[in-house]
Amino acid sequence: MLALIQRISEGTVTSEGELLASCGRGLLILLGVTREDTEEDGNLLADKIVKLRIFSDDAGKMNLSLLDVGGAAIVVSQFTLCASYRKGNRPDYLAAALPEQAIPLYEAFVARVREQVPDVSTGRFGADMQVAIVNDGPVTIQLDSKVLKQPKRA
Repeated sequence: MLALIQRISEGTVTSEGELLASCGRGLLILLGVTREDTEEDGNLLADKIVKLRIFSDDAGKMNLSLLDVGGAAIVVSQFTLCASYRKGNRPDYLAAALPEQAIPLYEAFVARVREQVPDVSTGRFGADMQVAIVNDGPVTIQLDSKVLKQPKRA
């Protein structure tokens, strides 16, 4: 499972003129589900994201997590994170999970984040969405559940 997170001061997600999500200070989480992913991947990623210390403390040092600052989160499905761009100039998305696999894993990820963060909203899976954010910092980090599964080095 792949995630691109952005620390934001505000954000909205709309589709066909309908407001789907909005929040103030927090994270925009773009989530890509691959064919190899399981619920364990989502749990590892969700737990890491909400505890990642990327918010500034009183001294201006990135030392606080989303949980520490009481921030919100918007989770948006993003199959294009699974793109392969090695051959040619047109990416393929063969690694992306099909909706029948991806939707339950996406929903399980959102549920895991909601267990820890009270204010979580989402886009609409598979919809054409417009995401508007004010990226705070900017702070943008990519995460891969496969990396989180690797043994830690001594």
